[in-house]
Amino acid sequence: MAHAAPRPRKAIERGSTTDVFSPRVHRAALVAAPVALGLVYGFWAAANRRYGGPVTGWNLLFGFLTALVFAVVLMALLALAPKLRRELHAVVWAAFCGIAVGFLFSQSGGSILRSGALGLGVMAGVFAMMFYRFYTHEDASGHPVT
Repeated sequence: MAHAAPRPRKAIERGSTTDVFSPRVHRAALVAAPVALGLVYGFWAAANRRYGGPVTGWNLLFGFLTALVFAVVLMALLALAPKLRRELHAVVWAAFCGIAVGFLFSQSGGSILRSGALGLGVMAGVFAMMFYRFYTHEDASGHPVT
């Protein structure tokens, strides 16, 4: 039969978890994660745009510019969005995700109406998820519940 590993009494009373990574690693992750996601997004957008054809210089430039814009907007969102009220916080995340998905779809040759409809659908779903998450993890004044 398996048993839980023993923990020091002070850790139990504090109710805290062990943080494996140092503050330096957390600061580095605030930059590394958006850059990595931006590179994936830029590669995906460039691949959609070339329709399986050869990689050209303009295609590479488009991919890197798309990655740069995505990473910068994501970093700004991660820095500024937590300071907003829960409703606006959910709207900002929903708009970001909807615009990102709609843009990717538009690069694959879909019509602007279909990409807009897909973006709005994603936006509605992300808004519902994020609003629920923020609503259940904050008190009425917008402070995180501990």
